[in-house]
Amino acid sequence: MRRSLAPSQKQSSKSNLNFITPFINKRKRTCEQQKVQIQRFPLSQRQTQLISLPPTQYEQLIAKVLSQPFKVPIADYVPEYNSNRSLGLRRTSVRKALHDPYACNALVLYTPPNYTEHERATMDPTKILVHVVVDPILSNILRPHQREGVTFMYECVEGKKGPFNGCIMADEMGLGKTLQCVTLTWTLLRQSPECKPAISKVIIVCPSSLVKNWEKEFHKWLHGRLHCLPMEGGSKEDNIRALEQFAYNTSQRCGTPVLVISYESFRIYADILCRNEIGMVICDEGHRLKNSDNLTYQALMGLKTKRRVLLSGTPIQNDLTEYFSLVNFVNPEMLGTASIFKRNFENAILRGQNADSSDKERQRAVEKTQELIGIVNQCIIRRTNQILTKYLPIKFEMVICAKMTPLQVALYCNFLKSDKVKQNLQDCNERTPSLTALADITNLKKLCSHPDLIYDKVLARENGFENAHTIFPANHSTKELNPELSGKLMLLDIMLATIRTNSDDKVVLISNYTQTLDLFEQLARKRKYPFVRLDGTMTIKKRSKVVDRFNDPSTDCFLFMLSSKAGGCGLNLIGANRLFMFDPDWNPANDEQAMARIWRDGQKKPCFIYRLVATGSIEEKILQRQTHKKSLSSTIIDNNECDEKHFTRDDLKDLFSYDPNIISDTHNKLKCKRCVNNIQTEPPAENTDCTSHLSQWYHCSNNRGLPDSHLAEAWRTGKCISFVFHHRSQGEVKKSEDESSESCKRKDESLDPEKSKTYKSSKRITSDDEDSYSERDDSKDSDFE
Repeated sequence: MRRSLAPSQKQSSKSNLNFITPFINKRKRTCEQQKVQIQRFPLSQRQTQLISLPPTQYEQLIAKVLSQPFKVPIADYVPEYNSNRSLGLRRTSVRKALHDPYACNALVLYTPPNYTEHERATMDPTKILVHVVVDPILSNILRPHQREGVTFMYECVEGKKGPFNGCIMADEMGLGKTLQCVTLTWTLLRQSPECKPAISKVIIVCPSSLVKNWEKEFHKWLHGRLHCLPMEGGSKEDNIRALEQFAYNTSQRCGTPVLVISYESFRIYADILCRNEIGMVICDEGHRLKNSDNLTYQALMGLKTKRRVLLSGTPIQNDLTEYFSLVNFVNPEMLGTASIFKRNFENAILRGQNADSSDKERQRAVEKTQELIGIVNQCIIRRTNQILTKYLPIKFEMVICAKMTPLQVALYCNFLKSDKVKQNLQDCNERTPSLTALADITNLKKLCSHPDLIYDKVLARENGFENAHTIFPANHSTKELNPELSGKLMLLDIMLATIRTNSDDKVVLISNYTQTLDLFEQLARKRKYPFVRLDGTMTIKKRSKVVDRFNDPSTDCFLFMLSSKAGGCGLNLIGANRLFMFDPDWNPANDEQAMARIWRDGQKKPCFIYRLVATGSIEEKILQRQTHKKSLSSTIIDNNECDEKHFTRDDLKDLFSYDPNIISDTHNKLKCKRCVNNIQTEPPAENTDCTSHLSQWYHCSNNRGLPDSHLAEAWRTGKCISFVFHHRSQGEVKKSEDESSESCKRKDESLDPEKSKTYKSSKRITSDDEDSYSERDDSKDSDFE
């Protein structure tokens, strides 16, 4: 049998027969048995032994200590301000701010009353208010205007500015509206003066192309601290399940507190999202809510929330009724009903905006404008691109009047002389244009771009083109592009050739029509220019790759062809520094959005924006209407009242007159006092820039004094330009002012060291923040809407 391996069963060399348990003879132990020999060393001797280790063993000791440093098992963990708790311990009951309100660069949104020690001792501890401080990971990257915007929005949604809880963030493109909303959302979800989250859920409604972008922005700035639920694609059953789980979650701390959904999806699932209360709703590209009668507007008004934030760089696009709809959405009843608003404000303001208004009408318009601004400014914040001049290179913007070719002039005049077109145009007026008249306007716009765009209508003998086939050259074909048949395309061809030959700049070409993009593509293939194209047919994933490829400076991609309907909103094309706006849109906001694609954060080169219009044609009439609408927006939104009124009602209604010998119909109607015989004799005022009215720009009837040598060369060689309006941003002026102020501060530092400490502690930490980047706008990409 195998013996056990237990120690008691093992055979030892010494016998255990004489073993006596110590419990029996416990009291018989001698003192010598109880003595313990303890060897003591002096402290200096032990230290000497440690230091005297061999070098190799000492290095191994240090390496062992450094090999396993303590690491908190939470990604990107940042200890809370003044926290005495540790992992695994219960939170302390002392009420205090989540972040240090006295730290350098801290952004404090709410400051509680200054309690005395006696008040703290006698007050209910659960009623002591605390500071609300923006998380340092966000406050350290916010620029000064963004800190101001976050503070304004917080005070509005929390009711600190008055009896309302909504606001409009009307900053222009590129100022970081998305980052400001991320900061506001994160702050409200985490803290409040009552030492608990102010809200538990947020819904962000945006165009479908921006849904993924919003999720990326939250992850980019918060590094995964907050989880979003983006609703993009998926089956209807899965979407309903996810939305019901989000809507019915009433816990104080929701696992996925932010829902990002498109306007179309929100309208479909509004019955689910409107059942329970929501902490806050943010509407990106909020000018989509300019019509209070559409279904999306009505669905969003049904949300059970008092905190409403609307983002729009262009809150006024066409008229004041649209502006009323936006204000009424965020703060119902602030301006009364639509009929009351029209009677009290809109009618009087519009009557005073025309050049033929009486002095009494203008005075009443000014009074009503100031009254409206006084009411609305409580809940709207507006900053222009002027702020970006401190961070971006200079920008030159030019409006170029290009002469039409003899073929275009003949087709244009023949179209206007057609009996059917004359009848349609008589029925067309500013208020009730017929569909036939609008189609005629579209035909004229296409003719101004290139005769090939209307050649199929010429062959079909449609209205206005009954005899136009005799005007075209014999054997004319649209298979091969002839740039010399169009003044604008000929100018574009010469400009692209000059830029390609004499620089390494990249170019963005933008048009409202996909047919025009086809012309660009034919021209690029003819001249062998490398290009990419983005229109409504391209998928969202592919668009992102195309944009990244174009922005890569190592790639030789010269042209980026863009449909303004599909990609004029949110794209970041800083790889290019020259942009051609080939045809104007009735809505000035659409053109402004499209032209803002290259002059934004990350741009390193001076930017050139070229807006092409056919001289004397309907495109100049559209430009005049844009200018009139922008002046209305500037008066109401930017509070820039201009004494000069440049266009009368008749000017704006006169869409179809044409003078082939004119050099600029717009310049004539401006009645410019700085030009004599179309020659500028007095420069614009020093405080003007490219955001000012066209009457305050530089006016050129020849190629002298142009800011772009490529344009001057094209004017000389092509002889296809009749007039140019141009101006620049105030980048250089602002830069010099900043440098002078910086030098003054440094001088003060050398004189007063205390002032130096104060200045350093108050300096803002800035970083490159990007405007919301998206692959496309989900508007329909069509030739006519």
